[in-house]
Amino acid sequence: MKFAWIHQHRDQSSDWTVDTMCNTLEVSRSGYYAWIGRAPSPQAQRRVELLEAIRADYELGRCNYGSPRIHKALAERGIEVCVNTVAKLMKQADLHAKCCKRFRACRTTDSRHDYRPADNLVDQDFTADAPDQKWLCDITYVQTEQGTLYLASVLDVYSRKIVGWQIADHLRAELCVEALSMAIRARMPGGGGGGASLIHHSDRGVQYACDAYQQLLKDNQIVCSMSRRGNCYDNAMMESFHSSYKRELVYQQPGGRFATQQEARRMTFEYIEVFYNRQRRHSAIGYVSPDAFEASRN
Repeated sequence: MKFAWIHQHRDQSSDWTVDTMCNTLEVSRSGYYAWIGRAPSPQAQRRVELLEAIRADYELGRCNYGSPRIHKALAERGIEVCVNTVAKLMKQADLHAKCCKRFRACRTTDSRHDYRPADNLVDQDFTADAPDQKWLCDITYVQTEQGTLYLASVLDVYSRKIVGWQIADHLRAELCVEALSMAIRARMPGGGGGGASLIHHSDRGVQYACDAYQQLLKDNQIVCSMSRRGNCYDNAMMESFHSSYKRELVYQQPGGRFATQQEARRMTFEYIEVFYNRQRRHSAIGYVSPDAFEASRN
């Protein structure tokens, strides 16, 4: 084990020479070089192969996965290993899920209006037996060097899939209208004849309460539900998506913001449509992607 540690660290630090590490660990320099000259044991070879597989899935997950998600990915590839071993190897290789500090939030909700809010029909029950039973909606801000953008998202509770979204440099109602319109076109709730059993849940922001947005819901027979005033837990699943989006994409940019608005739009499209919906493993749905979860139940 001492020789293995020396071998692992000899190329990682210019401060520690092989002589220094051998002296510190009280092993001979000749013994170390004799050790690296012989063929690795089957156990050591397996560790090397496991670590290569772990690195591949870690990079595929954009360095956002911890040991449970990596373990699930390995299992799908037929690689038998316990989650504790995965965690141990990841720790030794300094592979860990990205974690970024929070940045100061920008206000996106204005509930000071004269429109009548809808009742809370979801009541923090974020479960669904089938697609298009409950949609959650919200807005978050996106910082760039050229100014702030706003992302409006529509999430299907059943699979956690983002079924509609829009990004713009304003907070007018059309931002949310366009996101909802995208979801309606993509999902055709109610088979195209209206979503009579579909509940749409959001906060009490003016964008969702205004006449234009409410008319779009009414035209598609979608039932409106709204959170209680100032209660973020009433829309916790939607808040969780925006938190992941910020942590896994926005805050990874230099200074926690995009260089340009064009870059923000391009990378947001790629994150949602390529990574989040099609590749990202969600613990709540068995560590598969939203698309894979829906496909497995058709």
